[in-house]
Amino acid sequence: MARDGSSSGVTPSTNNSSVDNTFRRKWNREEYLERAREAEERELEEERHGAKARGPPVQRKPLKHRDYEVDLTSRLGKTQVVTHVAPLSQQAGYFCSVCECVVKDSANYLDHINGKKHQRALGMSMRVERATLQQVQDRFDVLKRKKDSTGFTEQDLDLRISKQQQEEEERKKQRREKKKEKKKEKSSGEDVTDDFDAEMAATMGFGGFGSSKK
Repeated sequence: MARDGSSSGVTPSTNNSSVDNTFRRKWNREEYLERAREAEERELEEERHGAKARGPPVQRKPLKHRDYEVDLTSRLGKTQVVTHVAPLSQQAGYFCSVCECVVKDSANYLDHINGKKHQRALGMSMRVERATLQQVQDRFDVLKRKKDSTGFTEQDLDLRISKQQQEEEERKKQRREKKKEKKKEKSSGEDVTDDFDAEMAATMGFGGFGSSKK
């Protein structure tokens, strides 16, 4: 207290509008909105220039099945000397002539030739063309002619089924005979053991090792 009776110290201000006690950074919304608009305009301009440089979009063919078999086994079991100066086609692994790359194993090679990058290099997209009814009928006709050219008929199918059944019966018969032989061997072994027990009893002066019950 002061001598004149008045209180000492600083009187707190009642005007809180001039005091910023939130400790938060203030953002200028209008400035950042303007920056976002400018960035969007630059992106659109770059896309327009890129489309002009690339030219018109490429129309790719639908995906279709391969008309050849993939060779995965021709080099199995063979020895080959590989050097770092050898061309890609003569290095270890599976060489893709379309993409000019080497894949180390067959699983990854199949993934590669079925992948998007390889199909694009062949000029195809990953979309499959929907088959029409006429195309399905034509496909059935081709398969039917192919079957007729091989001379395969329903009668041949019946003969193959009957032959397979006969082979299965023969295998069952052989298994039953093997079981019978095993039983005979087991029973003959038990007879030898009984004869040995009788001889041992006679040698020791016993009448036998049988039961004493009458």
